[in-house]
Amino acid sequence: MPFAPSLLSSSSSVSQFLPRYPNAIRFNVTSRSRAATVVAASVTDITGVDSTTIAVLGGGSVAALAAMVSLTDPERRRRLQAEEVGGGDKEVVREYFNSTGFERWRKIYGETDEVNRVQKDIRLGHAKTVENAMLMLTEERSLAGVTVCDAGCGTGSLSIPLAKEGAIVSASDISAAMVAEAEMKAKAQLPPGNLPRFEVNDLESLSGKYDTVVCLDVLIHYPQNKADGMIAHLASLAEKRVILSFAPKTFYYDILKRIGELFPGPSKATRAYLHAEADVERALRKVGWKISKRGLTTTQFYFSRLIEAVPM
Repeated sequence: MPFAPSLLSSSSSVSQFLPRYPNAIRFNVTSRSRAATVVAASVTDITGVDSTTIAVLGGGSVAALAAMVSLTDPERRRRLQAEEVGGGDKEVVREYFNSTGFERWRKIYGETDEVNRVQKDIRLGHAKTVENAMLMLTEERSLAGVTVCDAGCGTGSLSIPLAKEGAIVSASDISAAMVAEAEMKAKAQLPPGNLPRFEVNDLESLSGKYDTVVCLDVLIHYPQNKADGMIAHLASLAEKRVILSFAPKTFYYDILKRIGELFPGPSKATRAYLHAEADVERALRKVGWKISKRGLTTTQFYFSRLIEAVPM
């Protein structure tokens, strides 16, 4: 299931702190914010905050707080989460998105007004990532008859637009609740003969061959050592291209994420991992794929690198 990559907002678009790629397409969705402030919000439970600012810090405070983050122990909290559900990352994710997480993210991905300012911002960011993925998929050719694997389909925000374009969609998610919601939405919006094939499945268990494999905002659940294997697995399912989005790991984003973990929110959520683009590119090249297109979506509380990879 997609899990919005999110951290702290600053007085200007956070994309300015990212390295400049000459061939990158930059999708900046910058929200309004006050000058010289940084809003600290938990990256692992951002949807739990309300519209009241958790903390407002002077612009120069980020550097000072960098020293404080070394005193936090997010790994301890993550270990406790895993122990509570009797497993590791996968079990934590499955449990979260079949319970509290499902209710929160169903609202974010939906159209209800029962969302706070942060949730609305994440809704905007994720919708823009889906829109940009669709642009990558359709700008050079029609999707009619193209087989697409939507890995981690969530509530169907990508699967349904793909099917509307004529793609033959296989959609899966680790959360049974998410899959049920996606299937219900698809039946309400699509003719019976053009419905995606939905199933409850984790990424590791996916099989088959597809023209295209898409995995949006899911790698945030995988530490880099596991993400390498998952990227290789997704690439093995694709014949022509792979589209991935992930929360980019940079020095600036990493510091903001750690500061966010000072404010873990009242309830537990899933673990969140950032990934350096160079590491993702290295994992792809190792299995014979290269990045052909790049994009970036940023809002105040959402940030996501989007890439398309093709065989070398």
